[in-house]
Amino acid sequence: MSKQPAPLLSVIVPVYNERRTIDALLRKVMAVDVDKEIIVVDGASEDGTVEILKNFEKEEGIRVVYQDERRGRGNALKVGIRRARGKVIIFQDADLELDPNDYPALLEPITSGRADVVFGSRFLRGKPQMTFLQYWGNKVINMSVNFLYARELRGVRLTDVETCYQVFPRKSFKGMRIENNNFAFTVELTVRLVLARYRIEEIPISYFPRGRSEGKKIYWGDGVASLWTLFKIRFFDRT
Repeated sequence: MSKQPAPLLSVIVPVYNERRTIDALLRKVMAVDVDKEIIVVDGASEDGTVEILKNFEKEEGIRVVYQDERRGRGNALKVGIRRARGKVIIFQDADLELDPNDYPALLEPITSGRADVVFGSRFLRGKPQMTFLQYWGNKVINMSVNFLYARELRGVRLTDVETCYQVFPRKSFKGMRIENNNFAFTVELTVRLVLARYRIEEIPISYFPRGRSEGKKIYWGDGVASLWTLFKIRFFDRT
């Protein structure tokens, strides 16, 4: 299958109190040599992040949305998608755990026609540096998705369902009902893409973990919400 030109990529960046990293992150994204737009959605940051973002408003290819209250990471991603103009969407957290230089590799399965959706996996290069609870929480959710949605996955076994790097066509989100506005948004989106029978491919990505002292915001309750989402959609969803 012939390779298609790289489509316009919409990079959605949800932000809340990321003063220490947001400047460096946006400059790394801007430097990646792909055709892109950057949409930042700030969830009412209170630590000086807003002042930094205002300095980027004049940069070409960057749009910033300021929310008047914190509504959750998932809500910020929904807002960004609604404002996107690109053919393909990717999410980028502002914490520098993931490397924007992986964008070209993440786009390649789509432009080559091998896949409709690409996930960047932190697990394909071996066990990543994570806490015990984070590692096994990810494992349990991965196993649950692979078991509950085996029929729709058609032999594909996902290794990183909760990855930030979900790359998918913007048109796939049209009409998709995503209820979660928190971190469980990621798992819900994964399941909706799986149920829609999109061809999904995973590729390995770079991962530089940060801890609570550095501002990491995910908690054990987010894992519980993600598991409940998996079971609710599988057994109780009627859409």
